Amino acid sequence: MYNYIFKISIFFLIIVLMSCSSKKEQISILDDENLELQMIDAYKEAYKELEKGDAIYAAKKFNEAELLFPQSEWAPKSVLLSAYSFYSQNYYEDALSELNRFFKKYPKHPNTDYAHFLYAMCYYENIIDEKKDLEPLLISKKRFDFIVLNYPDTDFAQDAKFKINLINDVLASKEIYLGKYYLKKKKWVAAINRFKNILEFYSTTIYVEEALHRLVETNYKIGLIQEAEKYASLLGYNYKSSEWYEQSYKIFNKDYKTSFEIKKDKNSVFSKFKKLFK
Repeated sequence: MYNYIFKISIFFLIIVLMSCSSKKEQISILDDENLELQMIDAYKEAYKELEKGDAIYAAKKFNEAELLFPQSEWAPKSVLLSAYSFYSQNYYEDALSELNRFFKKYPKHPNTDYAHFLYAMCYYENIIDEKKDLEPLLISKKRFDFIVLNYPDTDFAQDAKFKINLINDVLASKEIYLGKYYLKKKKWVAAINRFKNILEFYSTTIYVEEALHRLVETNYKIGLIQEAEKYASLLGYNYKSSEWYEQSYKIFNKDYKTSFEIKKDKNSVFSKFKKLFK
């Protein structure tokens, strides 16, 4: 009899515990659903503010959305759009901070290629000219190279290639700028090395023609006539219709008169990037 009562008691105890557990699970599910709904509302509000142009408020709302429900699929998207919001208003340090957090928390997210591209763009936007700090140039180029290597079949890779070409143009112009500076200081060897760097590292840029001319000019000035003739021949072979070939020709032919002028028109590809998640 005692055993029977004991078994019945255990049976009812199990039922009670299972009932309590079921209720807790139901409450937990409801809480998660409620949090996700709140998060989606915050995300939508942030997105609307971003479209209206209030990017800073949008960034804060995207952060709020992520914090409400970090397990949601919307959480990493919120971080990315927060980063973009800061980027759109030139708050590059804040954008980079958001992106670093994204890389740390969501390293395998499908939109990681977007994150890397936006990271590169934060430095790319800080490029001023050949006379300023080279750090943004070098970091952005490294990041774009990473995209081309690791995400070759994406639109980002195609855009990155264009950006790399522009960066190479600026780096080549830096070499021209320094080379001409050394010419003024009559530091002939230093100048020649700068112009040679363009031929070696930036041979696809528009500055190759000028670099060849400067090598003709500099070598001629210091009496290295054969070297000057070598670079003049190279310039003539590849760019005979170039204004720089005309200038080099005048070095060897003092009586030559200019009969034409060529204006170069360089079309740089610099398309503003914007990708949104709905």
